[in-house]
Amino acid sequence: MKKARGVFANIILILLCLVYLFPVYIIVVNAFKNRAELYENILAFPSNFSFQYFAEAMKKMEFLNALKNSLIVTLVSIFFIIILASMCAWMLARTEHMIISKLIFMIFVATMLIPFQTLMMPLMQVLGFGRDTLHLPVVDSLGGLIFCYIGFGASMSVFLFHGFVKSVPVALEEAATIDGCSKFGVFWRIVFPMLKPVTMTVIILDVIWIWNDYLLPSLVLSSRANRTIPLSTANFFGQFTIQWNLAMAGLTLTIIPVIIFYLCAQKYIIKGVAAGAVK
Repeated sequence: MKKARGVFANIILILLCLVYLFPVYIIVVNAFKNRAELYENILAFPSNFSFQYFAEAMKKMEFLNALKNSLIVTLVSIFFIIILASMCAWMLARTEHMIISKLIFMIFVATMLIPFQTLMMPLMQVLGFGRDTLHLPVVDSLGGLIFCYIGFGASMSVFLFHGFVKSVPVALEEAATIDGCSKFGVFWRIVFPMLKPVTMTVIILDVIWIWNDYLLPSLVLSSRANRTIPLSTANFFGQFTIQWNLAMAGLTLTIIPVIIFYLCAQKYIIKGVAAGAVK
């Protein structure tokens, strides 16, 4: 009876996995079809597996340039988010007895509850104000987009780091200080290496968020040269017509870097989940 339950549970799990992967199947299969085949039956395999539509999609969406922009924005944003959020969380956790530290942490947590849609118009007004008066290249620049991502990603990152830093023994820092290590050295040599599980968690969440984000880049970026991959895929969805086969090919190209990232970070993801469960 117990063995039968296990087999039944495995069957249910496999069915749920198939349901979850069904949209991916739709995207990949229809990326090889022409428009006539796609409208005839979206579930059937294509009559010819040709990469013609992938080449057309790459040319129309300027894939290599968009890939470069997305990589620059994602990697630089995550680098600064990790550095600044981890240091901020460490200081807030180690000065938790101070009212100002509690107030700052509460502000970080409170900003997580504010929907981005409520900040869209004020954000664009502030960015435009800075461009006209301070002459900062924020609008229509990758640097401005990175600046926005650092600000919007700080709250959740500080919150996650703060909870993990509290589990790091203070005695290790005190011992390093007695041995002559500076405060800067205590953090980078003692504390930060112990934050590896939560650091990978923050990286994974931010990669998924920044790589797939469409709304913020659509507000900040306007020129074709600065478009990220989500903005480039929007070229296939016109006002009067939608090139579904090219859109599917473009979306397939878009998810390939994410899959590669997951395969490379898979062991760290598992370690992060296990460490979070133990903590």
